Amino acid sequence: MIYVVMGVSGCGKSTFGAFLSEKLGWPLHEGDDFHPQKNIDKMARGEPLTDQDRLPWLLKIHEVIERERCSGCDALVVCSALKRLYRQILLYGPKALTSSSGQEDILPTCHDVFFLFLHGDYDLIHQRMVARMGHYMKEDMLRSQFDVLEPPLEEENVLHLDIRRSTADMAMEVEKHIISLNSSRMS
Repeated sequence: MIYVVMGVSGCGKSTFGAFLSEKLGWPLHEGDDFHPQKNIDKMARGEPLTDQDRLPWLLKIHEVIERERCSGCDALVVCSALKRLYRQILLYGPKALTSSSGQEDILPTCHDVFFLFLHGDYDLIHQRMVARMGHYMKEDMLRSQFDVLEPPLEEENVLHLDIRRSTADMAMEVEKHIISLNSSRMS
């Protein structure tokens, strides 16, 4: 099983992913590590990424997800996954690009990949971004992330996690989800 920890910059994806990795004993793949330097430089200059900028990055993360799925291992992946198309690319790679002409052409959801959508309001996340140090993604870029965000629908195998809750509470919800999935697979 793969969980993709997603949401806008500053919502706590990396922190929550690291917490879950420690708690579950699952490997963690940090999406920021797969950005090409030109993307990092662009964001550091305060310029939002375009779909074209994101494509090679999303395809690299797709390869990580596929590698973990094929190995049969459980894993966590941190990736903003802001648009439905981006989530489809994470699941299906280049195939998602040829079948995304309209919503009716969207590929079905993978049953072993789930999205953990960390969500909160703009003001709370902006406060968190102002307080963090050393990240290339600056707080003035947050609006562009909210502008492109397409919150995942239930049909996308998503667990919505409100970031006003504690990390431990959100992790407990994920653990309940895992138990529920495992028990339904056994029956």
